[in-house]
Amino acid sequence: MATTVFALTLPPAAAAQTGVPTQSRTPIPVLTDADRRAAAFDSEGHMVHDTAINYQFLFDELEWQDAKDGSALNWDFTGWIGGDIDRLWLRSEGERTNGALEHAEVQALWGHSITPWWDLVGGIRQDSKPGPSQTWAAFGLQGLALYNFESEITGFVGDSGQTALRLKGEYDILITNRLILQPMAEVNFYGKNDAARGVGSGLANSEVGLRLRYEIRREFAPYIGVTWNRSYGNTADFARADGGSRSETRFLVGVRMWF
Repeated sequence: MATTVFALTLPPAAAAQTGVPTQSRTPIPVLTDADRRAAAFDSEGHMVHDTAINYQFLFDELEWQDAKDGSALNWDFTGWIGGDIDRLWLRSEGERTNGALEHAEVQALWGHSITPWWDLVGGIRQDSKPGPSQTWAAFGLQGLALYNFESEITGFVGDSGQTALRLKGEYDILITNRLILQPMAEVNFYGKNDAARGVGSGLANSEVGLRLRYEIRREFAPYIGVTWNRSYGNTADFARADGGSRSETRFLVGVRMWF
């Protein structure tokens, strides 16, 4: 910002009469290159987080459920390691009922960021239950939709030409800074019937849940909640033939933690 200084100059005769000096007592020196160098400073480089390798491992659900057939242990795990653009993603979910494994799957996916909020993912999925083990090719999209709605859209191609599609989403509602209500929903579709694994073609099953957690620490939060599970079409027929039911409501208690 430049500053303009106005000075009142008197004619020499008037200056002589008033006694006002016409020259500065201390003349202003001429600015030299040495003065400019002394006023400047060397700007050195500094560290930035542009290529750092980071990670996070999250048990979004680690809970006990009150099921019709007894007590059930349910888990839903997500982890990643990598940079801002490319990451290795790990997913796992499953359930043990009365000590017996009812359902378990593991996914290993490579994710590539296509926008600040969305990743393309692709990799493999391995199921160990129900029925015989099965390996799938997996591909999809994950990220944050409007209003920070966490979303996953994943397609699968398995043995014997079986296909599947999973849609999953959840949202955090902050009641206070630490008390958080989390609604979630998941639906699964299959391309054809698979009686050995108890799934039918089309819309197979859905789960809607509501969990209320309190974050004692950001990394550790106990919670309570309820889930509503429902089977449809041939999947519901397979469940009834196996002695199960079309729908079920479960109350639950668990802990959410990450590191």
